[in-house]
Amino acid sequence: MRCLFPGYRQPGRGHRPRLSTGIRRVVYLQAAAAVRSRGFAGECTGLAESSAMAPQPARDGRPSHRAGGHALVFWQLVDGEPPLCRSGLDGRGVDLGSALTGQPPLRTTTQTRLTALAVAETKRNDAMYLNITGMTCDSCATHVKEALEKVPGVLSALVSYPNGSAQLATDPGTSPEALTAAVAGLGYKATPADAPSTSARGRLLGKALGWLGGDDKAGGDGDGLHVAVIGSGGAAMAAALKAVEQGAKVTLIERGTIGGTCVNVGCVPSKIMIRAAHIAHLRRESPFDSGIAATVPAIDRSKLLAQQQARVDELRHAKYEGILDGNPAITVLHGEARFKDDQRLAVRLNDGGERVVAFDRCLVATGASPAVPLIPGLKESPFWTSTEALVSDTIPERLAVIGSSVVALELAQAFARLGSKVTILARSTLFFREDPAIGEAVTAAFRAEGIEVLEHTQASQVAHVGGEFVLTTGHGEIRADKLLVATGRAPNTRSLALEAAGVAVNAQGAIVIDKGMRTSAPHIYAAGDCTDQPQFVYVAAAAGTRAAINMTGGDAALDLTAMPAVVFTDPQVATVGYSEAEAHHDGIVTDSRTLTLDNVPRALANFDTRGFIKLVIEEGSGRLIGVQAVAPEAGELIQTAVLAIRNRMTVQELADQLFPYLTMVEGLKLAAQTFSKDVKQLSCCAG
Repeated sequence: MRCLFPGYRQPGRGHRPRLSTGIRRVVYLQAAAAVRSRGFAGECTGLAESSAMAPQPARDGRPSHRAGGHALVFWQLVDGEPPLCRSGLDGRGVDLGSALTGQPPLRTTTQTRLTALAVAETKRNDAMYLNITGMTCDSCATHVKEALEKVPGVLSALVSYPNGSAQLATDPGTSPEALTAAVAGLGYKATPADAPSTSARGRLLGKALGWLGGDDKAGGDGDGLHVAVIGSGGAAMAAALKAVEQGAKVTLIERGTIGGTCVNVGCVPSKIMIRAAHIAHLRRESPFDSGIAATVPAIDRSKLLAQQQARVDELRHAKYEGILDGNPAITVLHGEARFKDDQRLAVRLNDGGERVVAFDRCLVATGASPAVPLIPGLKESPFWTSTEALVSDTIPERLAVIGSSVVALELAQAFARLGSKVTILARSTLFFREDPAIGEAVTAAFRAEGIEVLEHTQASQVAHVGGEFVLTTGHGEIRADKLLVATGRAPNTRSLALEAAGVAVNAQGAIVIDKGMRTSAPHIYAAGDCTDQPQFVYVAAAAGTRAAINMTGGDAALDLTAMPAVVFTDPQVATVGYSEAEAHHDGIVTDSRTLTLDNVPRALANFDTRGFIKLVIEEGSGRLIGVQAVAPEAGELIQTAVLAIRNRMTVQELADQLFPYLTMVEGLKLAAQTFSKDVKQLSCCAG
């Protein structure tokens, strides 16, 4: 046994380990300082013992055990005080012993506060390492671990889903082929890997001090970069996980609820509400009313809200909180970060106090918040943003909507279908930045449902009197019970003190980045809605992943030339690539065709032919460069168009593909055929 603390006296066979008086004091001070610096009172819930070191009952607060075996051993000196944390020193459910050794946690009968720690390294059995692909969650890792430990010669296995790896303690001569076969039997792929290149001393002490909080910045000896991530949404999570996969240590800082906008107050709750509204609409009115009696649905918004919030909570825990809790390489700080300079952050902790976090690389992924226009009287009124609208437990009788953003239109239709009388005030027309046919089609659909769309209309004054909103416009007054303001989203950058780090922003406050997510400051990156990128969560996640690759020494760029966009109105709007106007602006000569849905068999079978599919091609080459679709479930067909554009397919190549009959995506094939044929003269499924 080689002790990593000089002055440690190795016990003889059968003797309980002891610390000399001198080292006892040194270790006590080191551990106590490390714990206190991290804000923890400290508690260890188990020993880092191997399966060959059977624990004995605790005596006088110090668990005893038989010598031998392999891995790291933690010895504790305790004072008998009550435990303050049941889930481990870092508060994330990580048993420090098992985290360092790969052994299952061994629980002692007495929960005690950690006040001193000695670390020693014993002789190890042979170690083998695997890279594993195909795992999608921690349960996958558990199944792989169980399968590996059934292989003859395997003493223990530590499998990491976030890292895509396995570390095994094995008897000499254990077959690598048997290990990979065991993993393959579960549907995953395993390949032998080299051992980590860091020295045992640097790796073990670095991890111990890192998890205990002895330093907020990873040390040397190949222990990897320390990456600070500000935010916890799509970009932040993707970056944190990829950085860990690349060998970095991550400190993630979140001032609010873990998960960011999408899962908490954006994509997820809004799509649940939109779906509920769609069901209500179909019960009230559908193309099959002559054979299926329509009825006025009874809307219980409070129950719908409870159902919505339960799914939000479930997804937040499964996809954000649970993943962070289960990854020992990520430390989460709950507080608000600001830059002190280009290498340090000051974090004002939500629980009080301030922490300085030094970093090698930093990713800003703070997202965006609803923008509020400067309308006299608006800020003094109890208006809604999308955040308040999504958690309202009532459906207002009258709802006014200022704005024609994606959020404005999606929520306007949802509230209308749940029972509100909705009026939309659009400064221009709906979808004024898109092909004009899109705005015309959606406006017609809204008006057919009784939604009032006031184009080229702005509110010059807002008043709230006697529980009623009064909006002054150039066309008279509009009165409503609730007012939703959804005019866009502004980047969350004002409180970051970006100027202290030399990070440039544009006139709107968005962080300016290049295709590698690099800002104007060395070592500082940004991704997601706080930048000048398109505000979609999948763009944010892709940007976060690429930022992490670049922060850890790689070279990755984000290509948005074939970026899909979907608006979840009914009919939906889905686009990718160039519109004709955009192509002409870039000097591209185009040709195009528009196929109305009364030529698509799926739409005819649905008795719902609202909308169209438009293809834009490059003149001469015939290459597809853009698609715009307005159709029920248009979002389900657009990814096929994305792949066609990404693979530089010509419209004829698209027309020659096999598409399943009576699907909406078949409309892409039919639209492609219109460049050379009259589809009205074709049989139903003519190839």
